[in-house]
Amino acid sequence: MFGLFKKKSEIEKLEIKYRKLLEDSHRLSTSNRSLSDDKAFEANEVLKQIDELKAKK
Repeated sequence: MFGLFKKKSEIEKLEIKYRKLLEDSHRLSTSNRSLSDDKAFEANEVLKQIDELKAKK
């Protein structure tokens, strides 16, 4: 309840984006492999950004 109005940090936003990209990649893996690979690549790039931000802290 107290965290209701708390703003998300940049890392939290990127983690949400990372999870969504992985879910999309998994969903697409059965129908379109090349799109699935593209989503997995994007997710990997977001993960690199997360690691960079964590390293700065």
